[in-house]
Amino acid sequence: MKALIGLEDGTVLAGESFTGPGEAIGEIVFNTSMSGYQEVLTDPSYTAQLVTMTYPLIGNYGVNEEDMESASVHPRAFLMREYQAIPSNFRATASLADFLKKFKILGITGIDTRKLTRIIRTSGAMKAVISTTDLDGESLVHRAREWSGLVGRDMVKKVSAPQPYQWYDDGPREGLGFPDESNGKLKVVAYDYGVKYNQLRILTKKGCFVQVVPATTPAEDVLAMNPDGIFLSNGPGDPAGVEGVVENVRELLGKKPVFGICLGHQILGLAYGGTTYKLKFGHRGGNQPVKDLTTGKVEITSQNHGFCVDPDSLPDAIEVTHINLNDGSLEGMKHNKLPAFSVQYHPEHAPGPHDAEYLFDRFIELIHQEKD
Repeated sequence: MKALIGLEDGTVLAGESFTGPGEAIGEIVFNTSMSGYQEVLTDPSYTAQLVTMTYPLIGNYGVNEEDMESASVHPRAFLMREYQAIPSNFRATASLADFLKKFKILGITGIDTRKLTRIIRTSGAMKAVISTTDLDGESLVHRAREWSGLVGRDMVKKVSAPQPYQWYDDGPREGLGFPDESNGKLKVVAYDYGVKYNQLRILTKKGCFVQVVPATTPAEDVLAMNPDGIFLSNGPGDPAGVEGVVENVRELLGKKPVFGICLGHQILGLAYGGTTYKLKFGHRGGNQPVKDLTTGKVEITSQNHGFCVDPDSLPDAIEVTHINLNDGSLEGMKHNKLPAFSVQYHPEHAPGPHDAEYLFDRFIELIHQEKD
């Protein structure tokens, strides 16, 4: 089924839908990972985006329940050079097409992804419309330009859990509070701005009892649970557009150890008094080199973000700890007076390299230091 893509810069590209008729409007971006497409699709940070995979063959290994990073699919469309309809993997329980159809997500194949990626790298991530019904290129370009975009909008409210839950046996279970007997486990409250399940898995593996709360949960409610630490998750969109979260994080600073990832890192930067800005085309993929300035080591990281904290806007008490070796942008920071640190990338991987998982150990160590 023929499909057209209209970009706000006037570009029109043709492809084919392998999931039936449909339309999608959003911000078009690219991801350079060679595998891990199911984890990409179920990452809430991709909400309202049209994701293009630069690796040419997608669908080879199908999908399965174990690789879900949330309960749903979040991009509005998934674009690739060549869809592989017959999966070959012993773990596969369904094809990628069946998976996308289940969640009513448009799948597009036959796209010149090299050309599209070069356009995005040159012009930046931009608004776009994909359609199998409106095949008028001028109409699609006009509609793309009319869309509001992501800047200044609160996308977190679309993905944050409506109710608190606890993480048990590799899955969520409704509940609020910590058990009376901790059995030596650390008590961690995780703010859900669009959390990936592997963050909760790793915290649990590291000996934590994890209580997840909605993004706008008041700081006093969190402190009333007397946690040992606070975790700020990843999430979608513009951090400056998220309502009612920066003030909560600011109230928590200095009272409990805080660890932020991705959007959580950006929100922490805003709570420090800093500002954020939109990157030209963002960092998305599993091969981003980052230098840890505290050790001098370089790690290859998994990333997915379109906004960044401006290091020049941060107060003197904040130390830059990690930088991106491709463009020099800020990838990590810590407070030199309070127990708080964060990184822009995804140390929980899924997908991607495991180089940065040590950061969860740093969080555990920080909690123990504050408890002693």
